Amino acid sequence: MTFKYGIDNLTVKKVLAISKGEIEAVITKEAKESVIACRKKVETMAAGKKAVYGINTGFGPLCDVQITSEETNKLQENLLITHAVGVGNPIDKMLSKIMMICKVHALCQGYSGVRLELIERIIYFINNNLLPVVPEQGSVGASGDLAPLSHLFLPLIGEGEFWIDNNIEHAKVVLEKHKLAPLTLLAKEGLGLINGTQFILAHTIVGLNKMKYLLDLADVSGAMSIEGYQGSSAPFRDELHKIRPFKGTIEVAERMFMLLYKSQNVNSHEDCERVQDPYSMRCIPQVHGASRNAYYHLNELAEIEMNAVTDNPIVLSDTEAISGGNFHGQPLAMALDYASIAASELGNIADRRCYLLLEGKFGLPRLLTTGGGLNSGFMIPQYTTAALVSENKSLCFPPSADSIPTSLGQEDHVSMGSISGRKFNQILGNVDKILAIELMYAAQALEFRRPNTFSDIIEENFRIIREQVEKLEDDRILKDDINNMILLVKNQAFILK
Repeated sequence: MTFKYGIDNLTVKKVLAISKGEIEAVITKEAKESVIACRKKVETMAAGKKAVYGINTGFGPLCDVQITSEETNKLQENLLITHAVGVGNPIDKMLSKIMMICKVHALCQGYSGVRLELIERIIYFINNNLLPVVPEQGSVGASGDLAPLSHLFLPLIGEGEFWIDNNIEHAKVVLEKHKLAPLTLLAKEGLGLINGTQFILAHTIVGLNKMKYLLDLADVSGAMSIEGYQGSSAPFRDELHKIRPFKGTIEVAERMFMLLYKSQNVNSHEDCERVQDPYSMRCIPQVHGASRNAYYHLNELAEIEMNAVTDNPIVLSDTEAISGGNFHGQPLAMALDYASIAASELGNIADRRCYLLLEGKFGLPRLLTTGGGLNSGFMIPQYTTAALVSENKSLCFPPSADSIPTSLGQEDHVSMGSISGRKFNQILGNVDKILAIELMYAAQALEFRRPNTFSDIIEENFRIIREQVEKLEDDRILKDDINNMILLVKNQAFILK
């Protein structure tokens, strides 16, 4: 497959495939013509006497200061240098690559006014895995992700740093090895590079990909817990959800029915005296389903943003460049905060199911061990899930509800979407661990339901767990078991359907 920058539509799946080299991304003749035509418009305005923001003026609060043509190149270089003030640990290398892919796609649509040569240099970085080092903190998510994008594109002018394998090297050294001369930025180019939402967007893309898997895995871990608890499958019947037809709820109910299909264990207690299960089992479609709805909403907005132009100003003609607010991160920031709550809830309800399996009800031994007293069994890992759930709750404060004015008040309302994106991925990382522990608990509970058998999917996932974690007979150090379970989750080793 080939993806055409500036022409085709990006999706989460396509961005990730391009970043992994599974899809070739190219700039076609049509896109090149759009880029060149837009660049000519910028050159016309830059040579004129009319003040046009970002082309022959200063930036931010200095937008009323007109710059001579002789000063233009230095201004653009200064823009990258002065805005590269990020702090903290570097973001993951893959995030840097995704940021460049999304930026190239936006620039190739022919509204940003940068030269083709500049875009081709970024594509060279992508194709040759030359990934800039970008600090994780410093963006307020409004005039675009100014600080991270500045670090991302400093190497174009021979500044900044690259990742080379797991080492960091100065950009000038790396460019020399590749026989590339640093570029000189011309009118509008610095602004075209660092205005945009690509930092927020890259975190959204990575988070959406992870959340998609965790949504399905949460259904699997919930089904395994129901099997271990010998809960009822009746709350997942189609008739119930047709009369409250939320998309996510219906999908989860169908999945739960599928995951428990033809389970001898479920059928073995159809006539028991229990009237209903606790909410964390009975309400899985409603809770997991609400999280799915949040995922769908964020995915819809992210795909719009992936295919949008988010720098400033937007070049429309030889005489007009509109200074607007396409760089403002609020559309993604608010949805990221919503999705963060949704992801957190997957862990919250999973922790409750862990607790239920420890209570010693309905044929299960307390703490999932037959040697209680001498052995603590699985008492303590639930402390860990409780701690992770509490941490996620604290991370759910919505950064998009905050705003601190910057740029002498010119940028008087900002989105803080970069923080939303980072926190979204932190929460998902904690959910990895919570579900890993629930799956370990559920597998132990299934041991006490033998010789009953379970659905084919549950049996297969039980086998996957037992290849890494043995049944707990007597107390042992569980750290390695938990880490092995977390690796299974991170490596997406479980069967989902």
